[in-house]
Amino acid sequence: MIRVLLVDDDPELRTLVSDYLSRYRMQVTTVSDGAGLRRALAAAGSPPAFDVLLLDLMLPDANGLDLCRFVRQTSALPIVMLTAQGDPASRVVGLELGADDYLPKPFEPRELVARINAVLRRTGGTAAAAPAAEAAVLRFNGWTFDRVRRQLTSPDQVVLALSSAEFRLLSAFVDHPRRVLSRERLLELTRTPGADITDRAIDLAISRLRQKLADPSLIRTVRGEGYAFEIDPPAA
Repeated sequence: MIRVLLVDDDPELRTLVSDYLSRYRMQVTTVSDGAGLRRALAAAGSPPAFDVLLLDLMLPDANGLDLCRFVRQTSALPIVMLTAQGDPASRVVGLELGADDYLPKPFEPRELVARINAVLRRTGGTAAAAPAAEAAVLRFNGWTFDRVRRQLTSPDQVVLALSSAEFRLLSAFVDHPRRVLSRERLLELTRTPGADITDRAIDLAISRLRQKLADPSLIRTVRGEGYAFEIDPPAA
């Protein structure tokens, strides 16, 4: 099991990231500030009992770059920096101070998993296994949904590109076939760490996805309750 230390002052992001990474058999310890990071590392011993550190650049009590320097001076723990500051200067400084990778917010949870795996491979660690429930390619009603390429292929073999919102929405639907999902539940299933998603955004993504599927009956509106994806359980 991969042991992750996540340092971020946003409690919602900590919860979202922890829940998502746990699906990939990662054990996540979360702290909200620089003091918490120092305590966690002290308690973990030397070398630290973590496989990777996810470190936010902007913390209430410390600068993430200073913390990156501190960690690198005391251990070889792989570091992935998470920040809303995506400017090249901050990115270069972070990498020069010893960060192994840099991911600007908002980010796709799947990209975070990919970057963690890439960092672990480069540093000699073991990459995370994909959850069994989340197959890479799914087939339903003649359609093929490729989660890796983020492509939807029609029964006529026409390949359709998906936006990030459409991709997350379709993933939520195929994972919950024939179940009524409220807007609130869809917001939970499609939320991206570091980004705000509204009910209106869900409605727009559903409208665009319906147009691409070209079959209004696939996404059924349940008045007052939400939406249901009317397919049999997809085959991998």
